[in-house]
Amino acid sequence: MSDRPNTDSLLPSGFNEIYDLIVIGGGINGAGVVRDAALRGLKAILIEKGDFCSGTTGWSTRLIHGGLRYLEYFELSLVRESLQEREILLQIAPHLVKPLLLTIPIYRDRSRPYWKIKVGMILYDILSSGKTLPSHRMLTAQQFQQIFRSINSENLLGGAQYYDAQVAYAERLVLENILSARIAGATVLNYTEVLHLNCKSDFSNHTDTSTLRIASLTCRNTLTGEEFIVSGSREAVIVNTSGPWVDEVLSRGRQNGMKVSPGSYRKIGGTKGSHILVDPFPGAPQESAFYGEAKSDGRPFFIVPWLGMVLIGTTDIRYTGNLDQVKASDEEIDYLLSETNSMIPAAQLRRQDVKFTYSGVRPLPYLEGKKPGSITRRHILYDHTAEGITNLISLIGGKITTYRQVGQEIVDAVYQKQGRKAPLCLTAQQLLPGAIREDDERIREAIHHYRDRLSPFTITHLFSIYGAKAPEVLALTDSEPELAEPVAPSLPDIKAQIIYAIQSEAARTLVDITHRRTALAMHSNYGFKALPAITETLKKYADWNQEECDRQIEDYYNYMRTHCIPDYQLSRNRADRH
Repeated sequence: MSDRPNTDSLLPSGFNEIYDLIVIGGGINGAGVVRDAALRGLKAILIEKGDFCSGTTGWSTRLIHGGLRYLEYFELSLVRESLQEREILLQIAPHLVKPLLLTIPIYRDRSRPYWKIKVGMILYDILSSGKTLPSHRMLTAQQFQQIFRSINSENLLGGAQYYDAQVAYAERLVLENILSARIAGATVLNYTEVLHLNCKSDFSNHTDTSTLRIASLTCRNTLTGEEFIVSGSREAVIVNTSGPWVDEVLSRGRQNGMKVSPGSYRKIGGTKGSHILVDPFPGAPQESAFYGEAKSDGRPFFIVPWLGMVLIGTTDIRYTGNLDQVKASDEEIDYLLSETNSMIPAAQLRRQDVKFTYSGVRPLPYLEGKKPGSITRRHILYDHTAEGITNLISLIGGKITTYRQVGQEIVDAVYQKQGRKAPLCLTAQQLLPGAIREDDERIREAIHHYRDRLSPFTITHLFSIYGAKAPEVLALTDSEPELAEPVAPSLPDIKAQIIYAIQSEAARTLVDITHRRTALAMHSNYGFKALPAITETLKKYADWNQEECDRQIEDYYNYMRTHCIPDYQLSRNRADRH
């Protein structure tokens, strides 16, 4: 297998390939499915209406965890599966998935007593037998206060510490699965919207002539407006991994111009989870993340060190609004600030301390009347045969930690539907393209080779993002030394990353570059400070003209306004950018 040029999203009008598997939705689960399918030899295509990882995955708490709180609902098999998958990800993506120590403060006046958490810790260790991470330890109140002197000590009983993992660049975990799928032969399209699921009678089912199958998809390139057909083979299976948009995709079925619905009832009952980013503050965790229980409502929330900042979240609120414009409300921001100040009084965080916010919708199953926190996080593979569509599977739920297992289950189900024996799944053993460990000799060699051009800090930073692919980014500076220049003051990112994102990683917009290929948007006033250097680089090395740059800058501001900038900050940021 050889790598292929990045032309998938610029398909010509004559595009007429026939696919065995069509995946709709390019978050972590869709990426996992198409990678698994391609590695097993299926002719597969993935279609994403925005950029890869532009939905729920990119708005997560960025943890790879076993789901400690799922023990409360006796979902032991889900915890066990999550812990097994955590271990696999630590092995196949060591550059992106890192061990993370979590600390739970335990208070007398909260709903989870000391004994209950201690039992949970013991069970958590038992379920993760064979792990490479250390086991838990319990702390007395005195021990806890000696380690964490800024923690609120009122009614403090002690605490617990245990290891899970963090994927700081969740967007890049998705991207590496996408790139791996493409190397294995899959077609991957971002900025391609599914307009119609084109159904026809399924004559293979002789017992019921009323059944239908999806024969093709009418799609539109959202950047050019060009429409085209993606066709499936006679045995093709369509997999809907569009997360919160599952029901919306299902509503796009049609037969002979007439609308048909593969979904006879609502599948998704999404809940909104919001996060804030702040600079390190007095008492902020450094070597450990805090996993606490909100004093006001008992909701679990995290305070996590993240790329030199502190990530705080999340909320859990039923959501029925516009899925394409989800933003943390001022009330949610105040809630997260208040709960952090309650746990760490020295923090004294205020609204003006918030550097970035984001919010996403969890694609949970629709269950009328249940509290958001009690809805299962277990994924469901919904076969639409019962609704008269024989070759459609929708994924309900799913999370980052278990994406690989979900992909394996779905590809197994695809082969079963096609009446064929499934080849062995390879994704638990095959490393992702950038897999590299921190002590790899290639990092030291790069530091030595580029010592006259780049600092060791910058080179180490590049390896933390791109892993084994970092030399490809560095190589761009060999022919164009200007690309070794920083994008923004005090940040280690360099201009070569901008060009690499466009040429090799299917980035199409400024948001793609600053938010999903790098983390520039989170570090430089929502990315606005970096835009001049980025657009000048794109004009010089990627043939963007001034008109395109101006349009992209306006689109960028509109995106940040509708997704990331709190309402109370909007007027200030509008002034700043001018």
